[in-house]
Amino acid sequence: MKKHEAIFPVSAQRHALYEAHGYSPAIKSGDLLFVSGQVGSRLDGTPEPDFKAQVALSFENLKNILNAAGCTFDDIIDVTTFHTNPEEQLADIMEVKSNVFNTNVQPNWTALGVTWLAGFDFEIKVIARIPANLDD
Repeated sequence: MKKHEAIFPVSAQRHALYEAHGYSPAIKSGDLLFVSGQVGSRLDGTPEPDFKAQVALSFENLKNILNAAGCTFDDIIDVTTFHTNPEEQLADIMEVKSNVFNTNVQPNWTALGVTWLAGFDFEIKVIARIPANLDD
């Protein structure tokens, strides 16, 4: 068995973004998936200008990586989000989040206010447990 395995979303358009910046979108290690921070980037790599749509796109990009590893949002155990203006943005973030995590058992969540996200206003990174029925 491999010690670590890089996981890439099925969409080839985002591969160049990861390669250009020298990181993997996610790393599978044992039964854990460590997902790099996902932003609301459009296919050309630019930020979605509407904040709420940017948050939704961040979750969509995250979903694509989770799917590539055989996971869903239900497999997430830990979430860290980064916000450029938490007080102004929290209501929109919570609305999008409530549409994604709609189970009784929600993952851990740490939210951090930051001053810079390379032109973005929201980023989400997660740790998920890969379902046991998948091949190792």
